[in-house]
Amino acid sequence: MSDRTRYALCGLSARGIAVFAGPLAGRPGDDTSGGYTADGELVAVLDADPDRVRRYADAVGADVPWYAADSFGRMVDETRPDVVLVATPDHTHVEYALAALARGLDVVVEKPMVTTAADAARVVEAARRGPGTVRVTHNLRYAPRHVALRRLVADGAIGRVTSVELVWNVGAAHGNSYFRRWNRTRAASGGLSVHKGCHHFDLVSWLVDDVPEQVFAYGARNFYGAGSPHDPGAGLDAAARAEADPYRCYAPDGASDPSLAYRVQYPEPLSAYDPEIDVEDTYSAVVRYRGGASLAYSIQFSAPWEGYRLGVNGTHGRIETDLYYGAAPLPPAGNTPITYYPLFGPARTVPVDGEDAAHLGADGPLVADLFRPADDADPLRQRASSLDGAYAVAVGEAVWRSVADNRPVDLAELLGTVGQ
Repeated sequence: MSDRTRYALCGLSARGIAVFAGPLAGRPGDDTSGGYTADGELVAVLDADPDRVRRYADAVGADVPWYAADSFGRMVDETRPDVVLVATPDHTHVEYALAALARGLDVVVEKPMVTTAADAARVVEAARRGPGTVRVTHNLRYAPRHVALRRLVADGAIGRVTSVELVWNVGAAHGNSYFRRWNRTRAASGGLSVHKGCHHFDLVSWLVDDVPEQVFAYGARNFYGAGSPHDPGAGLDAAARAEADPYRCYAPDGASDPSLAYRVQYPEPLSAYDPEIDVEDTYSAVVRYRGGASLAYSIQFSAPWEGYRLGVNGTHGRIETDLYYGAAPLPPAGNTPITYYPLFGPARTVPVDGEDAAHLGADGPLVADLFRPADDADPLRQRASSLDGAYAVAVGEAVWRSVADNRPVDLAELLGTVGQ
């Protein structure tokens, strides 16, 4: 018998290929992928599109059995995986996570863990009953810049954390894509405060090593959907409207893109102005943490540049950093250091290297820790648990609920007793 861990993948999505299938079985056109075949093997793929699985298998020369989306039980019985990898559309994560846990299997799920706090609580409780475990791939914990920030905070460089400022800009090239696919409805994604915001809420909770408790937020749909100021108008025919769309240069073109990882999205992108869009594209929020710190957070999904500005304040100083993706005149990723300002003493900079790889340099270390961990030690607590995933989702849900109700939202109201 092989000592390799047996993995079954639910969802041959772009992320499923990049983080799960690629390292285990290969990526199309990438001779360096499949680097973890000595440690694990991909024994099954469950996906709604058999043609997508066939094209993937042909592209990488893999012979992996395909199972329909409703055949989870048969897949497990026939292929006997040790671990179930989940990278299906967000709203289906809970189905496969709970089914795997019910069979005593370990689960690795792409963020967000689920799309609602109620489902998050169900997953946490199921994991507590054991023996299966849940791990959420919150990859921002592995980015070199964030690892350096976490070490500074953990080493007490700024004393007790008092507040965090995080302004995140999603560039128009990236942001408009969410509104041309399934992310554009709350039913499918939980809203972008969950789908995208969970990245940021988990990052902050991890950086300050604290638990979020209460959220107050404002939000709106300013750029996309019906009534957008950028919609060229319903009086045009489809071709003319597409040509007049200012976002046209950003519209994904799955038919011409050679990457199989991208073609798993819509072959014919939807309009970013469709009336079915029901999620916000702009948020401002304040989050209170159990230890007394607070977060001031904002995000927009149609910015001229992509990146963030982050400051962490403490009783003994401040840490701050900027990160920009790309275009001049802004500095490229990797050229902006972390600056540490002690309350009494001169400032110093901390250089950051290794950000030129995927997702700010995070994906490589994440994949290595998933498939070939050096040992069981996790000194910076980078391995996100089901409870970590639940908090990130609950903050995201609290944001849109606060927007809708114009009131503070306690996370205990959404998660019940699972975090106590």
